[in-house]
Amino acid sequence: MAKILVVDDEPGLRLLYSAELEDEGYQVISAADCTEASNALKKEQIDLVVLDIQIKQESGLEMLQKIVKEHKGLPVILCSAYNCYKDEFASWLADSYVVKSSNLDELKTEIKRLLKK
Repeated sequence: MAKILVVDDEPGLRLLYSAELEDEGYQVISAADCTEASNALKKEQIDLVVLDIQIKQESGLEMLQKIVKEHKGLPVILCSAYNCYKDEFASWLADSYVVKSSNLDELKTEIKRLLKK
């Protein structure tokens, strides 16, 4: 069973992502900020990260840089409420980018694709 770390400062979205992804058979660990995410990455064997670009404490892009540096090869999906970032995400070293939505089909598809690699 793949273990997914969901990093988002919105409690409702963390709950939604956790419920939906657990229904798909994944084990989900959620983090409200970059500190919690860093701690989870140290303690757990994470298979994939779903990372909000805009986190209150620290930007998701700064967290992405840490993940790329300290956890080479760990797939990261960036999430944002803004579609405008989609064209730029490739330059941020993320593996995928999805626009936040209550319909998680695109996110689930990207998770399945990245975990098959």
